[in-house]
Amino acid sequence: MTVTLTDLLPTELRRSWVVDGTCPDLDLYSLYRARQIADLHRTAVIDAKGELCYTALDRKVRCLAKGLRGLGIGAGDVVGVQLPNNRNAVIAELALAALGAIALPFPVGRGAAEAESLLRRAEAVAVIAAVEHRGQTHAADLQALAPALPALRHVVGAGRDTPDGTIPLTQLLRTDPTGFVPARPDPDGAARILVSSGSEAEPKMVAYSHNALAGGRGNFLASLMPDDTPPRCLFLVPLASAFGSNGTAVTLARHGGTLVLLDHFTPEAALSAVRDHRPTHILGVPTMIRMMLETLETLETLETLETLESTESTESTESTESTETPDEPLPAPTALVLGGAPLDETTAKAAADAFGCPVVNLYGSADGVNCHTGLQHTVPPTDRSGVVAGRPDPRVAEIRITDPDTHEPLPDGRIGEIVSRGPMTPLCYVGSPELDARYRTPEGWVRTGDLGFLDEDGLLHVAGRLKDVVIRGGANISPAEVERELVSHPQVRDAVCVSVPDPLMGERLAACLVVKGPTPPSLAELGTYLAERGIDRYKHPEHLLVLPELPLTAAGKSDRAALRTRIAEDRTSALAQA
Repeated sequence: MTVTLTDLLPTELRRSWVVDGTCPDLDLYSLYRARQIADLHRTAVIDAKGELCYTALDRKVRCLAKGLRGLGIGAGDVVGVQLPNNRNAVIAELALAALGAIALPFPVGRGAAEAESLLRRAEAVAVIAAVEHRGQTHAADLQALAPALPALRHVVGAGRDTPDGTIPLTQLLRTDPTGFVPARPDPDGAARILVSSGSEAEPKMVAYSHNALAGGRGNFLASLMPDDTPPRCLFLVPLASAFGSNGTAVTLARHGGTLVLLDHFTPEAALSAVRDHRPTHILGVPTMIRMMLETLETLETLETLETLESTESTESTESTESTETPDEPLPAPTALVLGGAPLDETTAKAAADAFGCPVVNLYGSADGVNCHTGLQHTVPPTDRSGVVAGRPDPRVAEIRITDPDTHEPLPDGRIGEIVSRGPMTPLCYVGSPELDARYRTPEGWVRTGDLGFLDEDGLLHVAGRLKDVVIRGGANISPAEVERELVSHPQVRDAVCVSVPDPLMGERLAACLVVKGPTPPSLAELGTYLAERGIDRYKHPEHLLVLPELPLTAAGKSDRAALRTRIAEDRTSALAQA
């Protein structure tokens, strides 16, 4: 291994979580093998190709691991993985764990420039990438980058017609696994690098150990499992995202469950997966759920029209045949887990009603923080700032509130910076000592950059971001505060607020909306509504962009950069026509 990954937590603290049973003290592949041996034919993965059981998956994992070992890849090597949500992504992650290598997954859809940055800074020796996915040719793009990446020795292509110079994944999967002996890496050593979609110029990379994933993050999912029944998790987010790290390492290796995967999210495909595969847990971001709710409403409207037409036809022919009944309600999962973006009360209530289960608000990030509202509430509780973050679980991550300048702990009820430390805390940032200095304290606490407070009952409330503000003429505006009120408007399906540069005020606020019905509200109407909701006039949006749907990043979050570009284009066009 050439990249240095230093654990910034005290060693004795890490080991204390093993001693008390909080962390399993086994590497991810050993955990997976134990689950496979315990239930040979349990379904591990359901994807577009069908079902794959634990034993069949394990054989493919061993084939790939031995094939990669034949390429010289071994313990401590970083290997990039850019694959859609399917069995190959799962096979790759487990195979790298079996080698003691370090997986660096990043979602399909991310461009070559960002991929080059990730692979370069992590000193990756190889990358496994899709030959083609939705018009993008990741394997060829990465092969073209290889000369500029001295550490990169191999590009493995997943799919047909692999580009010249790349190694077909199918070839490696045909390797004879006989005699393969898995590595036994240190459970407190690096297993995976999570890529953060934060606000840095380059995406942050965060190194996680086997214990932090299976132990800390595994305890998060365990808290949402009412019994010992293995979970059946539908991942609407990419497995290659930070949220998606709860897939292979947690759902399979820690809990022996089943992954239900979509290689590309659409609300129609997601709803079909819920009906066909009856997941116990659905994991997604609020925007995805709003799109699914809108699709359900459209389907219900069509069913109502068809029923009326059928009734009229029956009455006209005086037929006694019964009309066709509408589709059955969605099968209720154990939990709908929503993270990655703020959740508003309107969406939470609608989702709880449509899915018939508790909606869990998850506050978390790749940097090492996790808190959620749990299963005891069908609709998560709210305060004047919106949906609360929930009660911190020390078996996952302890949370404190500190003064942003002095870093001293603050008493309950005082707003300060949210800091986190616990079994899921990552080792360090990858190749970025400046980020370690900025976001980690000498005691190993992670500075989140979020503002919040703990109330007298121990519930965490998130109040905003230290840096995520729009500064209009010297006055600070929280986009999250305005978004929270806009999505409660009866004509608004979804809303994202972004800043736009302005020569007079410095910045102004723009609202990007997906609306309900044919007529969008005007800026003036939105202003009146926000004033009635107690939002000061200077915080009201001054630009409006109405879209059929919000663009999403490769990680499944609202693409704020794309929205800023679109608004700038619209403003330029409007000025040209004036």
